[in-house]
Amino acid sequence: MRYRLTFMTGLAVGYVLGTRAGRERYEQLRKGWQRFVQNPAVRNSAETAALSGRQVAAKVFEKAKPLRERIGQREKPAEGEDGWGTSHT
Repeated sequence: MRYRLTFMTGLAVGYVLGTRAGRERYEQLRKGWQRFVQNPAVRNSAETAALSGRQVAAKVFEKAKPLRERIGQREKPAEGEDGWGTSHT
């Protein structure tokens, strides 16, 4: 209950401060964020990180290929049975 009360108090304080800041402050923050995102250094870093992530994912996918094949070669459950060896009758 204490955590819920703390959360609700924080939410109320944030709401009050946010409404007092007003639309002008919101627009100022939004423009600052847009300038940050459009910065060439930030864009290059984001693209490099995305490319690296795709490369790592491809390597992991290839290394997991033998495991995927072994899982695919397991015996299929008999008709009427689930994977735990029990039937649904």
